[in-house]
Amino acid sequence: MPDKKTGLKTIASNKKAYHDYFVEESLEAGIELVGTEVKSLRAGGVNLRDSWCAVAGGEMFVNGMHISPYEHGNIFNRDPVRVRRLLLHKREIMRLFAAVKQDGMAIVPLSLYFKGSRVKLQVGLCKGKKLYDKREDAARRDMKREADRTMKERRA
Repeated sequence: MPDKKTGLKTIASNKKAYHDYFVEESLEAGIELVGTEVKSLRAGGVNLRDSWCAVAGGEMFVNGMHISPYEHGNIFNRDPVRVRRLLLHKREIMRLFAAVKQDGMAIVPLSLYFKGSRVKLQVGLCKGKKLYDKREDAARRDMKREADRTMKERRA
């Protein structure tokens, strides 16, 4: 369901990225697609789970993003996991590339959405979580869930 105020319609989000990484910064990037891929996105046929971004030759690419072939696309369908170019300014790409090289961070796709009629990819500059960080997050989530449950019981 599109948000009426901003015109955003989320297609897919990468929940595994929030589980595996601390998101330090996020930014919006355009993505280079062909027509049948956009039609498949409108039908919801995308998976961001194991996708990641890399910089090569001064351009940024997303790897491992699976867009299902469009049913009525016949010969115009492309490879579902092909490497797709992201549309960012050169200085943004260089800044992200420097952060990845120096600080050991990763560039991970966080969500894919329609902004008007355009497809946008939210990309995050992320730092990996250790196992104890993941356990701490799970414990914090469980405590919050338990507190909400207790508050709901007291109101009733």
